[in-house]
Amino acid sequence: MNSRHLIIFVKNPEPGKVKTRLAATLGNEKAVAIYRELLAHTEKVTSSLNLVKKVYYGDYINVEDIWDNVDYYKALQEGDSLGERMSNAFEHAFEEGADEVVIIGSDCPEINKETIEKAFDSLLKNDVVIGPAEDGGYYLLGMNKFTPELFRGKKWSTSSVLNDTLKDTGKLQLSVTLLDMYTDIDEEADLQRFSWLKDVVEAL
Repeated sequence: MNSRHLIIFVKNPEPGKVKTRLAATLGNEKAVAIYRELLAHTEKVTSSLNLVKKVYYGDYINVEDIWDNVDYYKALQEGDSLGERMSNAFEHAFEEGADEVVIIGSDCPEINKETIEKAFDSLLKNDVVIGPAEDGGYYLLGMNKFTPELFRGKKWSTSSVLNDTLKDTGKLQLSVTLLDMYTDIDEEADLQRFSWLKDVVEAL
């Protein structure tokens, strides 16, 4: 059994429920189209990885979307806050026998297969791995033992998440690997560096 588990948190791509800050300036149709492109990118990046892969949906499980029903285990996020939902997903993975668990979202156009593989490999030497995002959060988090403290007391979706997480690893005396800093797509200005996403907007 593969002891490496990759958790992918996604939202169901519906108007008014995804990329609300993008929608505020571009409208719901374009915001959903961009999010669908980001989902497709995340699927392409992860499809060839030889790992246990789990897609966790925000609202409902979709068995007829881009995520293959054989290659990806599908589940529903559980918990009131983002921290609770991530903590529960990690706990389930370790309960199922995982040795290394990594979570990613579906907002990062720069994430790639090599970065994810590097994250898992780093967990052979260090307790925690973090992929820092430019907005002060993170696009990836991994650990080799369940550490629920990393999900508590955070102001999710704010610029303090990364620093607060690093403070927790320090208090717990956990060794940390930091990956390259990438961009999450949240606002229209974030699109400027990614022509393939700008093309989606211009095509509508």
